[in-house]
Amino acid sequence: MIVSGEPIAAAEALADGVIDEIATGDLTADAIAFARRVVAERRPLRRVRDRDDKLAAARADSTRFDEAAAALTRRLRGREAPLACVEAVRNAFTLSFEDGLRRESELFRQLVAGDQSQAQRYIFFAEREAARVPGLPADIAPRPVARAAVIGAGTMGGGIAMCFANADIPVTIIETGQDQLQRGRDRIAANYRATLARGGLSAGEVEHRMSLITGALGLDAAAQADIVIEAVFEDMALKQRVFAELDRVAKPGAVLATNTSTLDVDEIARATNRPQDVLGTHFFSPANVMRLLEIVRGRHSAPQVIATALALARRLGKVPVVVGVCYGFVGNRMLMRRAAEAERLLLEGAAPQEVEAALTAFGLPMGPFAMMDLAGLDVGQLIRKSRGEHAIIEDALCAAGRFGQKTGKGYFRYEPGSRTPLPDPEVERLIRAAAARLGIERRAIAAEEIVERTVLPMVNEGARILEEGIAARPGDIDVVWVYGYGWPVWRGGPMYYADRLGLGHVRDRLEFYAARSGDESLRPAALITRLAAENRGFGS
Repeated sequence: MIVSGEPIAAAEALADGVIDEIATGDLTADAIAFARRVVAERRPLRRVRDRDDKLAAARADSTRFDEAAAALTRRLRGREAPLACVEAVRNAFTLSFEDGLRRESELFRQLVAGDQSQAQRYIFFAEREAARVPGLPADIAPRPVARAAVIGAGTMGGGIAMCFANADIPVTIIETGQDQLQRGRDRIAANYRATLARGGLSAGEVEHRMSLITGALGLDAAAQADIVIEAVFEDMALKQRVFAELDRVAKPGAVLATNTSTLDVDEIARATNRPQDVLGTHFFSPANVMRLLEIVRGRHSAPQVIATALALARRLGKVPVVVGVCYGFVGNRMLMRRAAEAERLLLEGAAPQEVEAALTAFGLPMGPFAMMDLAGLDVGQLIRKSRGEHAIIEDALCAAGRFGQKTGKGYFRYEPGSRTPLPDPEVERLIRAAAARLGIERRAIAAEEIVERTVLPMVNEGARILEEGIAARPGDIDVVWVYGYGWPVWRGGPMYYADRLGLGHVRDRLEFYAARSGDESLRPAALITRLAAENRGFGS
């Protein structure tokens, strides 16, 4: 309980001895009755400090304690507070009560004054600030959303449908064929069964949520929806056809949303005669798990439509951030800069597993190559082709049929049924051959350089995003990265992290890498140069 901070049910607390009794009727009456019983029975009320029976058991089983602590903290690498919690609990049975309290106070004071606490408090307030959209009247009433429709029953469409069902909102999934629709429904049912098996939902809750999700063929089924979210393949012509048809069938006042992760929302809106009702709702995969929702405000998106998306995000349990229209919006636009530098690192001498190790040690749940394997390398290649772009190593992997986890091999290889990335000598040979063709002399690259070269280009792109007004605040960018990409919350987001480094240092390192590589995109953004000259940070 202490390490995770997660609440427990009253019945569990009673079984664990945390509480003495559960009130089943009127709280005040039950409390008075309990007090009278204690007095009448002369029941001794032992203080926690006197519970030597529990302490003796803990001392006798310290090995089990260590194993439990290791299991709890294994996935919290880099965080100081959970480790301090473990120490404080251990002190309860290794020190006297007074010494344990004294040490607990010391730990608390150290944590409160530490960088990690400050970073997490910063994100706490940045998340709340992100919900206040500049230029959006505070008193504007959102449109009611009683029924939803999702176009596309793939992984993303099914996940979005689950978000609505989890919020008790009826939703219709629309597909073009019965087979695709059934596969989508089967995938949703499998997800709910997995949650049931973990104890996250009861059988009745699963049945109720599945009953809220109906399937249909053809866009006419979206006619009664208050919001329609398109989640078809990332192709502009296809999305425009869908929106032109939605313009015909959707009822007046319905919000028409695209789940595009990169494409121009204004161009999609032009396929309709109601661009004021169109916006982007970029869910992150898996949509039923990830908390971020990038709300993309188009040039003509009505304020009430933005307010509706914000209110809906909160109903769905999402953290909303409103962003402007550009290729990739905030998160993916910055991610592309990281991907480009990560490939350069491979050509210059780093192995995929070395890049992964450096960034997971930094605090990210996975590095760029494991993330690309998870998403599918063919997806990235199709997006690049649509923009006339190339990625030397990734395109070569695709040519070799290495599309990531779905084929059992990408940047890494994967054992059948496993998601654990394993180094592959074939990939190393491919990288070496590409570097030789380009005349690049490879070298050993330290973890510190890997982190710097993948993080600083992202910060640089974030500065450009702020300059262009795509994001309203540095904190909005940081919230996107914490909730959408697993940036370690205890580092406060990439823009906050840059402020901690000092923008003068960031400017100088970007200039160094731009000069060494000849890549002018690494030159520091004008905003970084100006703030560094004024000895200020993004937070100012």
